[in-house]
Amino acid sequence: LMGRSVLVALGMTAAIIMASGSAFAAGDAKKGAKVFKKCKACHAVKAGKHKVGPSLSGVVGRKAGTAAGFKKYKGLKKADWSWDEKTLDAWLSNPKKFAKSRSRKTSMVFKLKKAKDRANVIAYLKSI
Repeated sequence: LMGRSVLVALGMTAAIIMASGSAFAAGDAKKGAKVFKKCKACHAVKAGKHKVGPSLSGVVGRKAGTAAGFKKYKGLKKADWSWDEKTLDAWLSNPKKFAKSRSRKTSMVFKLKKAKDRANVIAYLKSI
């Protein structure tokens, strides 16, 4: 009986872990590339190629405010977080609100309001 309880607990834990990441896992990189077209006015995806905003090549896992060669950082300079699925989702949802919550400022005003669009763009960014 004790062994069965442990197995049930492990199974429930695994289900919770998988469910908590499912919003991001559901992202479709191909659809994200299409949504990203809205972002291309200000961001490139080629490493080292910057526009008004920094290149987003390698953004997932990178410390915020540290894109090599991008010298226009103001509000995100010396940021204390790295870009992962959770921070990117919050940022894309409302950049100004996210930056303010971390005592930072940003000139980015574009918001991706649909969770599916954000998940798809994040999947795209992870794929490049």
